[in-house]
Amino acid sequence: MLGILPEGKEVRLDFAYRLAFGTQVREEDFGLLFYTMKGPRLYFLSSGNWLSCQFFESGLGLEEWMKRKTDEIVFRYRLQALKTGLQALKRKGVILGC
Repeated sequence: MLGILPEGKEVRLDFAYRLAFGTQVREEDFGLLFYTMKGPRLYFLSSGNWLSCQFFESGLGLEEWMKRKTDEIVFRYRLQALKTGLQALKRKGVILGC
């Protein structure tokens, strides 16, 4: 998703994410489990089957990724929860915004 700044420049509103250096991710029944080389070493993202490891290699933003998987009502509800979780992982250095 793109937005327009007053100067007419485009800015990406739906960020793609990638794993930070030293981070690995694996799929579990509850969602995703992240391993980091720095402590604490384990992080959980309760994403169910909405996100997979491939999300971090796809180059897609969260909204674009999810629109391919669900209808609009479920999409809006889960989108905000996943955005919050991804932002928390980004603040901790587990993932990076692209």
